[in-house]
Amino acid sequence: MINFAYKDHYTIEDLKQIIHLLRSEQGCPWDQEQTHESIRRNFLEEAYEAVEAIDENDSDHLKEELGDVLTQVIFHAAIEEEAGRFHLDDVADGTCRKLIGRHPHVFGYIQVSGSGDVMRNWDDIKRQEKGQSTHASAMDSVARSLPALWRAEKIQNKAKKVGFDWPDISGAMDKLKEETMELQQAMGQNGNIEEELGDLLFSVVNVARFLEVDPEKALGQACDKFISRFQNVEEAAHASGMILEEMSLSEMDALWERAKKS
Repeated sequence: MINFAYKDHYTIEDLKQIIHLLRSEQGCPWDQEQTHESIRRNFLEEAYEAVEAIDENDSDHLKEELGDVLTQVIFHAAIEEEAGRFHLDDVADGTCRKLIGRHPHVFGYIQVSGSGDVMRNWDDIKRQEKGQSTHASAMDSVARSLPALWRAEKIQNKAKKVGFDWPDISGAMDKLKEETMELQQAMGQNGNIEEELGDLLFSVVNVARFLEVDPEKALGQACDKFISRFQNVEEAAHASGMILEEMSLSEMDALWERAKKS
């Protein structure tokens, strides 16, 4: 039995202590074995679950999921502390310095007229901090671990800031049609289908950007709509005494069209 004081209410310091206890020789074998790489996916999943709680507008769920995200942060910091590289206070120190440095209109003497100026200053300061001497290097700094639709959107926005963009959505729509034709040609000529499909998806993100639509959210909603309609198809088939696996595509398409109208 480890030496631990049970409380009616715990703090972040208690959470740090629990993580260290779990990774100690007297702790949990699973926690002891974990590395940054082994729990990398856990970190992503917990972040997405916190976002889901935000989408649900559920404060209790959000509190729980933020706790899971916080646990991941402390866990990763504990691994680094054990290796003697940095600890959680160093993480906080770096973040505080970053926030102070990137808000000169609050902590310094810079004047801004609104959030637009704030974002421009933020980007300029960030590029200076990271030594990004070119706009291409700023694009290259967009995390490759981001969902590809979001990464494409961020890269396109960086191009827009230097004027490399269509004046209106018509250019983006024309490009979408062009990329669709190129994909069709690649399919017919045994070309690089993966490359052409990537170009097409990149063009779709461009259209979404002009429409001020989050492409990741739009695709997520399309997935939900597909599931809902497919459920209707399955229920309609079951009500008619049919099994989907034994139905023809035309029969299922007929049920799908009914589901679209319901």
